[in-house]
Amino acid sequence: MATLQIAANSNALARPAAPAPVAPAALSPLRMWAAVVGSTLGAFMAVLNIQIVNASLADIQGAIGAGTDDGGWISTSYLIAEIVVIPLTGWLARVFSVRTYLLANAILFLVFSVACAFAANLQQMIILRAIQGFSGGVLIPMAFTIIITLLPKAKQPIGLALFALSATFAPAIGPTIGGYLTENWGWEYIFYVNLVPGALMVGMLWASLDRGPMNLKLLAKGDWPGIVTMAIGLAALQTVLEEGNKEDWFGSDFIVRLSVIAAISLTLFLIIELKTAHPLLNLRLLVRRNFGFGIVANFLLGIALYGSVFVLPIYLTRIQGYNSEQIGMVLAWTGIPQLLLIPLVPRLMKRFDVRLLIIIGFALFAASNFMNVHMTGDYASDQLFWPNIVRAIGQALVFTPLSAIATAGIEQENAGSASALFNMMRNLGGAVGIASLQTFLSKREQFHSNILTNSVSVFEEATRDRIARLTGYFMSHGVSDQALASHKAVVAIALKIRKQANIMAFSDTFFLLGVALVVALLASLLLRKPGQLSGGGAH
Repeated sequence: MATLQIAANSNALARPAAPAPVAPAALSPLRMWAAVVGSTLGAFMAVLNIQIVNASLADIQGAIGAGTDDGGWISTSYLIAEIVVIPLTGWLARVFSVRTYLLANAILFLVFSVACAFAANLQQMIILRAIQGFSGGVLIPMAFTIIITLLPKAKQPIGLALFALSATFAPAIGPTIGGYLTENWGWEYIFYVNLVPGALMVGMLWASLDRGPMNLKLLAKGDWPGIVTMAIGLAALQTVLEEGNKEDWFGSDFIVRLSVIAAISLTLFLIIELKTAHPLLNLRLLVRRNFGFGIVANFLLGIALYGSVFVLPIYLTRIQGYNSEQIGMVLAWTGIPQLLLIPLVPRLMKRFDVRLLIIIGFALFAASNFMNVHMTGDYASDQLFWPNIVRAIGQALVFTPLSAIATAGIEQENAGSASALFNMMRNLGGAVGIASLQTFLSKREQFHSNILTNSVSVFEEATRDRIARLTGYFMSHGVSDQALASHKAVVAIALKIRKQANIMAFSDTFFLLGVALVVALLASLLLRKPGQLSGGGAH
């Protein structure tokens, strides 16, 4: 941040890279809203396809003959492609025109969604998912850019509320849809489900966006050193985060090499972006107080948003034995209330200070995680109902006001950079969150297991009594050999200890998520109330 501040002082305003991608006054209100709704529908599907596939990963792995370890690349390939393309989107939209670029990627997203359902093996699925992620990743920042450049300032909170449905509602509802389709129709339908809303999206974008000339000359003038270092760095970093826990982190030469590549590439990217006259991303936006602290809060929101969607299904599977449809029904209560609340948020933003809404939202989201820190073996869907409701309310209140206040004062020419940075950091936060929580969960399980095991000694009368009673139980239920029955009794106690250690580890994990959200709340306290909620006025 200090380096950025020095750069900002020496060059107070970044040189505009290109004209704004969308002219605010170019469309009628009907076409303007059709463009906004169509683009946000695309963003919704792009985010949904992260979680909807995760909910059905075991079924997909079995169908295409992928092992448990290798099957993770079905999700990883999509995420790597998505996070790499997001920063490129603003520049590529100027090269090919907004209409051509957005429509081409929307159509490609649908084509490769269907193609994924016909994948015959793991290699085909990884390639198809990567292309699906590359085209789907375009839809997320483009929707955000269209909202903050096309809509009048007074209407932008409504557009951002629609975008919030893709950012927070889609991850929550993804496992519900994926679980239902997999259990009742088959895993292929998690890809077919994109077709109907996708056709609607393409139709709305086709009718609403004006044709624009391509500017292929920008390809020759592109920030290619920045593009190459960013793509290599983000791809390596995402792979480290996705595969690190499975590969024992820095105990693996593969992870060490990728970490070095990521560190060198991203460092070079930062240097290039601060020195070049026409950077791919205007990183000087980060020294603006609201955008900088908004990015920090958004990164932490990504950790909690994707982290909670990652942790809860694992808990319900491992501890409660739920199938994917049952997990989806539990998580539905984090999604359905948001569908009702998010449309009301723009009205609240007119009546209350947006910073207050952000603080209340983060406080509720944090509280929902703290409500899960005293879990027991009986902690299932009924006990998770109210924490999920509180979480849904918190998420609904946070995203739209945070997006509005972070992008307030962003100029038209910087809209692409702002959109790319804001959305990339939330997705990166999700990747960091999932990777960190995987490791934290396994370490805490080992920690609690060691403590519990040490407290259960055969020299304790209670332990010997428990083994004796379980031995008698097994012998009365078909085990004739006393030694075998005694062994089964010890195994049963060990499994009970491991289950309890797992439950305690999940409680610790929810506590950690709550702490991350408290830090996000503290960052939001440093936001200033802008004169205007959002828009392209002078900073």
